[in-house]
Amino acid sequence: MKFFKLFVLMAAAVVANPTLAAGDAEAGEAKAATCAACHGPGGSKPIAGNYPKLAGQGEAYLVKQLQDYKSGERENAIMAGQAANLSEQDMADLGAYYASQEAEAGQADPEWVEQGAKLYRGGDMANGLPSCSGCHGPAGQGVDGAKYPHLAGQNAQYVEEQLKAFRAAGRNDLGDNVIKRTNDPASMMQTVAAKMSDSQIKAVASYISEIGRAHV
Repeated sequence: MKFFKLFVLMAAAVVANPTLAAGDAEAGEAKAATCAACHGPGGSKPIAGNYPKLAGQGEAYLVKQLQDYKSGERENAIMAGQAANLSEQDMADLGAYYASQEAEAGQADPEWVEQGAKLYRGGDMANGLPSCSGCHGPAGQGVDGAKYPHLAGQNAQYVEEQLKAFRAAGRNDLGDNVIKRTNDPASMMQTVAAKMSDSQIKAVASYISEIGRAHV
């Protein structure tokens, strides 16, 4: 029953997908000069681990995040300021540009990677936790049509912080410094993250950071 409910949420998220403006990657490259200060050239080398990599991210997903920062649906003081004056075309162009860039894998923490791989691929059925690969793909490529983000190679610290923010919202955690994130389609990530422990979050985040890494 738990997984049936999650399937219903997934279907609803796919259906609720309005048409986006066509993005121009070349125009987006010029507009991305400001973004590079924090996310690095091409969006592949952020200046800190809690800033996301943008290279290779889905165009529709990126546009939605910028829209949500501008509207306040996703809270972040820095990004709210950056998105405030962006038009829909600006957002589409930036999304197209970063989607055209090649993502780079990171290095997983060996202490967590084995557990993280098992959770990412198979979930924790005993506790109703679905696999990450069911929505984000076995290679972490995401499903941009449904605005499920590309995860492969994403900074582990950033992933961990976002999962905890979704979990705080899903559990309705209280406290002065509790950060909550609620802009996920059909509250799917809130539902999933609410079932995760700190160690599971750390393990999955670590594994995600190295998906796509060539082992020699």
